[in-house]
Amino acid sequence: MVWLIRLLLFALIIFLIYSIIKYILNPKRKLELAHEQKRYFFLDDQDNVRKNFLITYKGVLFEGEKYLGTTENAFEVISIFIWPHRVAALKGMVREDLQFIERKIVENYPNAKIDWKSPIKEFMEKSKKPETPFSEHN
Repeated sequence: MVWLIRLLLFALIIFLIYSIIKYILNPKRKLELAHEQKRYFFLDDQDNVRKNFLITYKGVLFEGEKYLGTTENAFEVISIFIWPHRVAALKGMVREDLQFIERKIVENYPNAKIDWKSPIKEFMEKSKKPETPFSEHN
């Protein structure tokens, strides 16, 4: 009977150690921690094209939807749509922040065309237009 209790206690300790390690290494937990600390974190399963990726940057959580298509040599992710989970969280973000996110996505998906959903789409399009200098009338 004593050996059975010791065996069960040993199994419980092993299970607790396993659970703690699994919790610490969980990518979702890392994403939530980075989101709370307003740091950059990219959570993606690149082997699963049907699964959306999540990016957190400066306290804003973005989700990206991947679309598979053909390139010259293979089937690759060729299109990505990105949107923020909460539009109100965008307050204070600037064009350079969004360009940083685009660069990080292109590092993982070099053949993908990135499209933002509203209101970021309008902001990025407005920022791409060259400004025309004021002309003086005499």
